[in-house]
Amino acid sequence: MAEANNTTVTLQVHRFTPRAERAERAERARGGSPFARKSSPFGGGSDSAARRRPRGKQWVQEYTIPARPEDTVLDCLLAIKRTMDPTLAFRYSCGHGMCGSDAVSINGTPTLLCTASIRDWAKQPGTLPQVDDEGFRHIGDETADDATDIEAGDSANDGSLGVIELAPLPGFPPQRDLIADIDPMLNQIRKLTPYLEADGVLATTSEGKVDVFEYLQHPDQLAKYEMLSNCIACGVCEGSCPVFAGGDAFIGPAALIWSSRFINDSRDNKAMDRMDDIDTADGVAACQSVRACSRHCPRGIDVGEEMWQIVAKVRER
Repeated sequence: MAEANNTTVTLQVHRFTPRAERAERAERARGGSPFARKSSPFGGGSDSAARRRPRGKQWVQEYTIPARPEDTVLDCLLAIKRTMDPTLAFRYSCGHGMCGSDAVSINGTPTLLCTASIRDWAKQPGTLPQVDDEGFRHIGDETADDATDIEAGDSANDGSLGVIELAPLPGFPPQRDLIADIDPMLNQIRKLTPYLEADGVLATTSEGKVDVFEYLQHPDQLAKYEMLSNCIACGVCEGSCPVFAGGDAFIGPAALIWSSRFINDSRDNKAMDRMDDIDTADGVAACQSVRACSRHCPRGIDVGEEMWQIVAKVRER
């Protein structure tokens, strides 16, 4: 990111600082409800509810920094952290859209920081959709897809490229600033044994040697799951899903995509068991086929279509 340029961008960051653990313990010691730890019929209990809506300080902070249209939002956040505010918290790793660790809500739309350019997401003041404290865009507001590309020098506001609003990934409890707790999603994926399960019997040749081509596949067999294997569990599809809310009421599109990946794998012999696992009230039955999960998948997976395919396969078996 160039330090010397004549254009700027303003980031409106929804920040969050959780209440200190010591303060929470003191509050419980002063006396709380005797029914607070009673289990919930929805499987969450009071502890799960606390994780969904953690208490703490919330506010919106603006940062205006030099930027170019081709810079990414991650570039801007790194510049802010290094030169303006070291307390700003966000998560990233590879910076190239491969790890999925930097998923947030940008202008109310879940996407990755490292693949979102200023040119595509910056808007002029007054045109931003209103985003609530949980990162959801208000109904009726325009989406980031409707934004007009902004080139350097196009703005009439003294070189300002516009404004970008950032919030934690919707559907997950915030941990600090732009960092969301995606453990509910990862736990749902783990429950569905996201690894190949073969019969464990080594194939042998006529000479009694181990057959190195035991799992050889035809191209059409590979094509059935190859795209699904690109899922990086970033949570963008779950943050877009209006049904998913931390995994209590709906297992979520990410977990179903991972399950579908192995159900469609000709080498796996647990397809029927896997379909039994997702054929539940909070599994495929909870999917409302809204297809919001297909928008902005960083790996190009048509999540909505794959969800429809796995729902149909479970019902037809």
